[in-house]
Amino acid sequence: MSFQKIEVIPIRTPLVESGTDVPKQILRSVAEVGTHLQDEDIVAVADKILATAEGRVVDYTKVEPSARARELAGKFDLEPGFVELVLREAEQVYGGVSRALLTMKHGVLVANAGIDHKNVPPNHACLWPKDPNATAKVLRDSLQSLTGKRLGVILVDSHVAPLRMGTIGFALGLAGFTPVQDRRGALDLYGKPLLITRVNIADDLASAAHLAMGETNERIPIVIIRGAPVKVTDDYDPKMIRIPASVDLYISAFRYSGKAVE
Repeated sequence: MSFQKIEVIPIRTPLVESGTDVPKQILRSVAEVGTHLQDEDIVAVADKILATAEGRVVDYTKVEPSARARELAGKFDLEPGFVELVLREAEQVYGGVSRALLTMKHGVLVANAGIDHKNVPPNHACLWPKDPNATAKVLRDSLQSLTGKRLGVILVDSHVAPLRMGTIGFALGLAGFTPVQDRRGALDLYGKPLLITRVNIADDLASAAHLAMGETNERIPIVIIRGAPVKVTDDYDPKMIRIPASVDLYISAFRYSGKAVE
């Protein structure tokens, strides 16, 4: 892998609403800052604007909570209707702390099945796009068709890492590039071959974009990443970024110790 200067270009947009044509809005906003998309650019997009455009913002006060949702809401200081949404969206619920349930969604350990109170109207919550990788592909196809450029796309969201304070970005969905580089067999500084190392390029890029986007009222849901050490291609597998729970370091360790919550 050869490295060069990597540019991270934040793009401010108007408030995105349900029904917004996101690809056209991206291009308008890119033009307004005096630049344009180039071949090999990675377009990092906050997943929330795509979910919002897809109509995935829900008034949780109108959601009828189940008995389990009421129980978990009382235990973890959450709104019952919000918890009901989490239970419907999550593939697994492991436990929680105040204001957050640890869940599995789309193979990701994430708080509240990715459902978020931030940057939506009061008493509303934003769900993830139904199929983040498919949403990323549709966006990539549209942007490439409109510009004639060869592009990659990342849908960016945030989560927390075990025993680390604060949110970091990760690639919820992606299209147009290989997300993981296998470094097994490469030699380290002392000539020893690496045995298990793979580099998660997609999450690294998503973290850089997340830092530029912010988490509050910045209105920077688009970041162009230029010069990234990736090759834009139609031959990619977005699912290679996932690890099965059966061989995941954290889950396997807790299961071995008998402390996992099922």
